[in-house]
Parts: sequence; C-alpha cells; structure tokens
Amino acid sequence: MTLRIRVNRKGVESMTRQIANQLTNLISTGAVVVGNMLPSERALADSLGVARNVVRGSYDYLEKAGLVKREGRAGRRVRSKTSRAKAIPKRVRKSVKKR
Repeated sequence: MTLRIRVNRKGVESMTRQIANQLTNLISTGAVVVGNMLPSERALADSLGVARNVVRGSYDYLEKAGLVKREGRAGRRVRSKTSRAKAIPKRVRKSVKKR
C-alpha cells in the first residue's frame, strides 16, 4: 500500500503531527479502507525519510483517537466507524480534541 503523505521539515507543526493528520484524512476520506493494515513503522519511516519514532508517535496518536487498532506483531489495522465510537472513552476523546 502506498500512502501519499508528505512531510514538511521546515513547518511549524511537528512531523509526528503532520503524519497523524494526513493519515486521519486518508482514513476519513476512504483512501485507506476500513479493515486494511497500515504499513509497518519501519516501512513508512523509510519511505518518508524520517525516524521510526516519528511514525510510532503518529500511530500511537491514531490508536488513542480510536482510528486504528494494534494487532500485536501483525501491525495496525484501520477500525470501523461504529467500533471507534464505542471504543473511545469520553476522557480520551476530550484529551484528543485538546491537542
């Protein structure tokens, strides 16, 4: 799966946030289909030319937002909209909106 993500190294926003926002947009528009696996941290980091920790932070943000689900060593899978709403506790939703 090739994702069209661009990182602006000179931008005000952190690279972690840029990647997370772009992945969120790809998921919400349907470019990344519910149930599909996201690329591995290493594969995405190599393709973007960033450190693996940057991608890991982006994926962690998406997990906290309820957009993806970690499936052990297999990777992360995009969650369905119905499970997302039920899975996010209210306090987490508030903390995600504050960022």
